[in-house]
Amino acid sequence: MEVLEGKRRLTTNQVTGAIISAAMKVHSALGPGLLESAYEACLVQELRLAGLEVRSQVPLPVVYGSVKLEIGYRIDLLVEGRIVVEIKSVEGVAPVHHAQVLSYLKLSGCAVGLLINFNTVHLRDGIKRFVIGKSWQQ
Repeated sequence: MEVLEGKRRLTTNQVTGAIISAAMKVHSALGPGLLESAYEACLVQELRLAGLEVRSQVPLPVVYGSVKLEIGYRIDLLVEGRIVVEIKSVEGVAPVHHAQVLSYLKLSGCAVGLLINFNTVHLRDGIKRFVIGKSWQQ
C-alpha cells in the first residue's frame, strides 16, 4: 500500500474489494427488485462510510477527433477517481451492458470497472469485473 501525505492509498484490488463488500451489504439489506437509483444511493452511502471517495452520475464526454462532445453519457459511480461502477437492476445482463462498461473505461481512461446487477438472488452472480491495460496494478 502506498502512503500519500499521511493517508494510505488503497490498491485497485482493495478498492474493488471494498466496493463489492459494500454492494453485498446493500443487497443483503434491500434484496433484488428495486430501481437502480435506490441501489446507487445506498451504495454511495456505504462507500462513503467506508472512507472511499465516490462521485455519482459523473458526466462522460465523447472525444471525436479534436472535438469534445457532451452527449449525455454518465458513469453511475466513480470510486477513488479510478474505478468505474455501472449499476443495473435487470432480469439478465446482456452483452450490450458489457460493451457499455468497456466503452466507459475507454472514454474515461480508467483501467477497471465493475458491472453490478442487483436483480439477482445471490449478488455474487451479478458482479463482473472488467480490466483494460495494465495500469490497474497501481
